[in-house]
Amino acid sequence: MQYEETRLRHAVVGVPEWAQSDCWRVLTRRYADTLFNDHAFIRMAYRNFHCIGPDMYRSSQPTPGQIDDLARMGIRTIINLRGRRPTCGSYFFEVRACARLGIELVDFPVRSRDVPRKEDLFAARELFRRLEGPTVMHCKAGADRVGLMSVLYQFVGLGLPLEQAMEQLSWKYGHLRQSKTGILDHFFESFLATGGRSVDEFYQWVATMYDPAAMKAGFLSRRWANVVTDRLLQRE
Repeated sequence: MQYEETRLRHAVVGVPEWAQSDCWRVLTRRYADTLFNDHAFIRMAYRNFHCIGPDMYRSSQPTPGQIDDLARMGIRTIINLRGRRPTCGSYFFEVRACARLGIELVDFPVRSRDVPRKEDLFAARELFRRLEGPTVMHCKAGADRVGLMSVLYQFVGLGLPLEQAMEQLSWKYGHLRQSKTGILDHFFESFLATGGRSVDEFYQWVATMYDPAAMKAGFLSRRWANVVTDRLLQRE
């Protein structure tokens, strides 16, 4: 299929030039950005870290100290679902920590407030085939983007029933289906409504019947839930 040859992943090799500075002013500024602008102070208290399968975990954005903990657990790969963000302090320290500890960092950006891109769905299947575990997938809060990928991992990678895998999109992880991020629930439910259940049927549906624009137009979120996720929790 045409989507098989799209972007599969981007592995960060070494420390990029923009992340190499050890100037205390740079490090202090980056740390302040991590702590306050990216809300690491919340993740220091609650990591939202869970095992979702053999050698696979889901998490919020790990701090450098938490990445040290992951290395001691034997984690070999971290999948960053936020994408490359050179101006973000969290990414700055994540790149440096992974390089120092010999952990492969894979940038695989996905969306939480829009329907999944077809190319990302096919690329995720290939990514799961190539993983060198144990692996951690993370977004910012560990609720929505990692929820999407956790559903795909359990359904596509482990072969669990989709209805069971969809429990990864749950309020217990911080996911509110009534908010804009509920578009992810709507996406999977739309496939189930066709009567399909298998992985092959899913990808056939994605390739031939899935209309992202129409699906997005048919979804309505609740204002109160958007206030919670966007203003109070300041989710991405």
